[in-house]
Amino acid sequence: MAGIGFELRKLLRRDTFSSLVMAYTYAGIVSSGPWVLSIVAVLIIGVISVPVVLPPDLVRQFQTVLTYLIAGSLIFTGLLQLSFTRYSADRIFSKEHYRLLPNLNGLILLVTVASGVLAFPTVLLVFPQQSLLLRILIASCFVTLCNVWVAAILLSGLKAYKPIVVNFALGYGLALVLTWWLRHWQLEGLMLAFLTGQFVLFQGMLYVIFTGYPSRHFIDGDFLRPGRMHLSLVATGVFYNLGIWGDKFVFWLHPWTSERVLGPLRASPVYDLPVFIAYLAIIPGMAVFLMRMETDFVEYYDRFYEAVREGGSLNYINEMRDEMVRIAREGLYDIMKIQGIATLLVVVGGHKLLQWAGISEIHLPLLYIQVVAAGFQVVFLGLLNVFFYLDRRKRVLLLTALFALLNPTFTWLSIRLGPLFYGYGFACSLVITISIGMVLLDRDLERLEYETFMLQ
Repeated sequence: MAGIGFELRKLLRRDTFSSLVMAYTYAGIVSSGPWVLSIVAVLIIGVISVPVVLPPDLVRQFQTVLTYLIAGSLIFTGLLQLSFTRYSADRIFSKEHYRLLPNLNGLILLVTVASGVLAFPTVLLVFPQQSLLLRILIASCFVTLCNVWVAAILLSGLKAYKPIVVNFALGYGLALVLTWWLRHWQLEGLMLAFLTGQFVLFQGMLYVIFTGYPSRHFIDGDFLRPGRMHLSLVATGVFYNLGIWGDKFVFWLHPWTSERVLGPLRASPVYDLPVFIAYLAIIPGMAVFLMRMETDFVEYYDRFYEAVREGGSLNYINEMRDEMVRIAREGLYDIMKIQGIATLLVVVGGHKLLQWAGISEIHLPLLYIQVVAAGFQVVFLGLLNVFFYLDRRKRVLLLTALFALLNPTFTWLSIRLGPLFYGYGFACSLVITISIGMVLLDRDLERLEYETFMLQ
C-alpha cells in the first residue's frame, strides 16, 4: 500500500504553483481530516437537532456524552496505539506482512472484550436514571470507538491516510443523515445514529485492511509475545492522551468552571467551544508537518540509514546526516511560522468566528490563547515524530510524561488565578515541554552518527 509520501512527491515533481498548492491541501486534509470531521460533525449534529429535539438540553447532553466517549476511548486504547504501530512496522520491515491481519483481529478481540467489560457495568451503574436502551447504546459506542482507533492505528502505521479520511467522512456523514431520521427518538435516537456511523466507519477501515493485506490465518496473538510490544510505547500512548485531555478534564471537574449535564458527566461552557474552534486552526500547521515529515525528512532519513546498513562512504553518510538534521530543524521552524500566521488570522477574525458559532465575545481572550496552544501542540507532534524516527523512545516517554503532569497542574493553577488566565495552563505546559524537547533533540542530532553505529 503506497504511503502518502509517494502521492505528495508525485505532485511536487510537476514543479508548478498549482501542484504545490494541491500538495499542501492534500496533506492538510489527510493529516487533520479525522480531527476536523469529528469536531464539525458533532457540532452540526447539535445544530440541526436544536429545532426538533425537546428539550434543547438533550443536544448538550449528547455532545457531552460523545466528548467523554472520545476522550475515554483514546486514553484506554492509548495502551496499545503506539506499541501496536511499532509492532506493525517491525513486521513490515521483516517482510512478515502475513502477520498484520491476524494480529489485528487478535487485538480487536482483546480490545472488544476489555472495553466491554469496562464499559457495560460502569455505564449501567453510573446512569441509574437513564433508560436501559440509552445505557446500552453509550457502552456500545465506547466499544466501537475503541475498535475504530485500533483500526486507524494500523492504517496510520501503513501510511494509508487517504482511506482513513474517506472512511471518517463516510461514517460521520451517515451519522449526520441518521440524526435527522432518528431525531424523534430523543437522546437514544442521537446515540443510535452516532453508533451506526461509527460501526460503518470501522467496517470500512477493516475492508481496506482485509483487501490490502490478506492472510491464511484469521486470528493470532503474536503481538502479545514478550518483546513484541515495547512497554515504553505502552506508557507513552497513555501519557500522551492524558496530557492532551488533561486541561479539559480539569475544567470539566472543577466546580468553578463546570456544571452537571448528565449523571456524573460535567461540561465547561466557558472552555469547551473555544477549544473546539481553536483546533480547526491547526490545519495549516498539520499540512506543513505532514509535508515536511513524509517528503523531505523521510527521503534523507532513508538515505542516511541505508548508507549505514549498506556500508556507504563516510562523506556520504555525513552529508545525508547533515541534510536530515537541516530538514528536521527547518520543518519544526516552518510549523511555528505557519501556525503563527494562522494565529494572526484568528485574532483578526475572532469576533466573526464567535458570532458565527453563537458564542459571546467574552470568550475572545480564551480563544486567542487556545489557538496559540493548539499551534504549540502541532510543534509538539512534529518534535515527537522526529524522536520516533530516530527511535528515541525514552525521550518521547519523558516528554509525554512531563506534559501529562504539567498540563493538569498548570490548568488547575490557572483556574485558581481567575478567568483571565484560563487556557494558559495548556499553553505553558506545551512551551516548557517543547523547550526541553528541543534541547534533547539538538543533543541527539549532534551525536547521531556515533549512536547509530554503536547500535549496529
